[in-house]
Amino acid sequence: MTGNATAELTITGMTCDSCATHVRKALEGVPGVLEARVSYPDATARIVLEREVPVQRLAEAVAARGYGARPRNNDATSAGDGQGLHIAVIGSGGAAMAAALKAIEQGARVTLIEHGTIGGTCVNIGCVPSKIMIRAAHIAHLRRESPFDAGLPPTSPTVLRGPLLAQQQGRVEELRRAKYENILESNPAIGVLRGRARFLDAHTLSVTLNDGGEREVVFDRCLIASGASPAIPPIVGLADTPYWTSTEALESDSIPKRLAVIGASVVAVELAQAFARLGSQVTILARHTLLYRDDPEIGETLAAAFCGEGIEVLEHTQANRVAYAADEFVLSLPSGQLRTDKLLIATGRRPNTRELNLEAAGVAVDKHGAITVNDGLRTSAAHIYAAGDCTDQPQFVYVAAAGGTRAAINMTGGKASLDLTAMPVVVFTDPQVATVGLNEEEAHHQGIKTVTRTLTLDNVPRALANFDVRGFIKLVADAETGRLLGVQAVAAEAGELIQSAALAICNRMTVQDLADKLFPYLTMVEGLKLAAQTFTKDVTQLSCCAG
Repeated sequence: MTGNATAELTITGMTCDSCATHVRKALEGVPGVLEARVSYPDATARIVLEREVPVQRLAEAVAARGYGARPRNNDATSAGDGQGLHIAVIGSGGAAMAAALKAIEQGARVTLIEHGTIGGTCVNIGCVPSKIMIRAAHIAHLRRESPFDAGLPPTSPTVLRGPLLAQQQGRVEELRRAKYENILESNPAIGVLRGRARFLDAHTLSVTLNDGGEREVVFDRCLIASGASPAIPPIVGLADTPYWTSTEALESDSIPKRLAVIGASVVAVELAQAFARLGSQVTILARHTLLYRDDPEIGETLAAAFCGEGIEVLEHTQANRVAYAADEFVLSLPSGQLRTDKLLIATGRRPNTRELNLEAAGVAVDKHGAITVNDGLRTSAAHIYAAGDCTDQPQFVYVAAAGGTRAAINMTGGKASLDLTAMPVVVFTDPQVATVGLNEEEAHHQGIKTVTRTLTLDNVPRALANFDVRGFIKLVADAETGRLLGVQAVAAEAGELIQSAALAICNRMTVQDLADKLFPYLTMVEGLKLAAQTFTKDVTQLSCCAG
């Protein structure tokens, strides 16, 4: 191009006239550009040049402000497919990684911002290390006690927490490297900024870099996937004590002689049993009952199993005050005092949203600080999305990852929604707790008349062969149609059967459909078929593997 030549570009990522101003200033800052006229409605830029300027240089100037640019005579890419979009992702956990990978697959450019350890909660301080610890505790328990002690005399194991912790953390580091760090390093379309992000306005983030300095990131779209942190109850004196959250508990290199657990949800019950099986004398303080948001029979069954293992469960109990002196915690309870060596607080998790300055971007949160999203993961700001534990959706990593993927599709012009109708949940206690769909109370709240059946495990051949009949399988069906609405199970390996129930609900199967299907004999999942048969038959009168 020579003289007062012109160039025309298609600009992607603009959402308002202010964006057009950003693009104009970026172009007019390129040496050789006399003037740039940018139209947001037309998504175009007309540039007057005083000398030849490579189009790539113009595109790079636009990209530096977070927008995309390409010559108008090469406009084969359809609008909204992600081509040229700049997407900022806050976080690096399951939701963030799923979104980043899907976004670059759609042609977008991603800047991922993380102030802490790459990988987020699940791989580093949540799912992975906790399940490793729980598995080790299960092995210790079986060596100490099993239904086959008469023929396999038990031997109480010596628990060496140091080597167990090293094994646990080694696997954590291996998975973090393979599933997060290596993937980021091998994808040049994903840039990583190590620092803490906050919104300056609806299209700009300020990042306080870990190694000093500030960086502004201008984006077309943004995904907030900042996760959550342990919520700490306002108990008098607690803040002045060296209490544990799940993070400190999982990283501890010793097993306390006495452990008190405040909380009654998933993290509380899983870690309480793990520490008990590794040698701690454990007391659980539950404000209501164990897993009180679920079917009441679940909490009752789990409490009975815990008591059978020597775990003290104090239901409807709260600590009024906590003190710490001489390496000992003293909890003031309505019934007296409880003394313990370590105190684990496991009362839920709070969304990490307080430091993001969401007001500047027009992003709304609920009373708990969780970002409100629709089924497409869009926030109250049309071009900003959120997924994972920082939102008002269930705090499970597979929900986060699914949300991140769908958010990326929507951010790049597609249309996807996250359906949580048949979301399976597993609590990794022993026996395990697994649920999917509606329980009776939830169905009635929706105005659905139900019919239910509960099958105790002494009717499941696999449980009988294992000499472990603790628990039950409960089916909730629509009273008018027989369609399966929900399943609640407490059983060894209940987590391995619940996905079959989820698929049945997704496919709108009736309990009769389920009863008529073939299930392999001597599996726990056969219990679903047997439970379904109880709607029309007395299963105690059936032969083994009766069809």
